Amino acid sequence: MQKRKSIKNNLSIKGMGKIIACKTSELQPGDMKKVTVDGREIIIVNVDGNYFACNDTCTHAGASLSEGTVDGSTITCGWHGAQFNCTNGELEKFPATINNLQSYNVTIESGDVFIET
Repeated sequence: MQKRKSIKNNLSIKGMGKIIACKTSELQPGDMKKVTVDGREIIIVNVDGNYFACNDTCTHAGASLSEGTVDGSTITCGWHGAQFNCTNGELEKFPATINNLQSYNVTIESGDVFIET
C-alpha cells in the first residue's frame, strides 16, 4: 500500500474538490506537463519527486509556460523570460512588475496526481 503524500502550495485557491490530472509515472523529476482541469490550463511540475501545480499562462503576455523550461523549481517563460517559482506561483525574475501565478494544492494517491480546485 502506497503512502498518501500531500503537498501544500502557499497561494492555493478553495473550490470544488480534487480532480485527477495525471499519473506520477508521466512526470520524471525535472519534467512539467500541461493539463486542463475544470476549464483551466494548469502546469504540473515534478521537483525532485514533489509535485506542484500553477496556472500555465504567463501573466506577462499570455504564453503557455509549458512551452518554456524548468530548472529546479523555476519555470522560465519561453517568450520573454519571466521566471516563476512553481512551488508557490511567485514571480522570481522579470524586468517589469507582473502578477504571480495562481497555485494549487497537489495530492498524490496510489500513483495519481490530484489537483485541488
